[in-house]
Amino acid sequence: MAKLKIKLIKSTIGSKKDQKATVEALGLRKISQVVEKNDTPEIRGMVNKVSHLVEVEEVN
Repeated sequence: MAKLKIKLIKSTIGSKKDQKATVEALGLRKISQVVEKNDTPEIRGMVNKVSHLVEVEEVN
């Protein structure tokens, strides 16, 4: 299964509560932190919701 590297590039300060919760659910706490997640529709939806805060790279 393909993987996604998700990196937090902007702070969640000033973001809506649901966006902060989504970033935390992805496992991101600090700026420049990177996590690897499986490429599933659920993760894609979470990334899409906070796309202005994160950077995504596909890894095979």
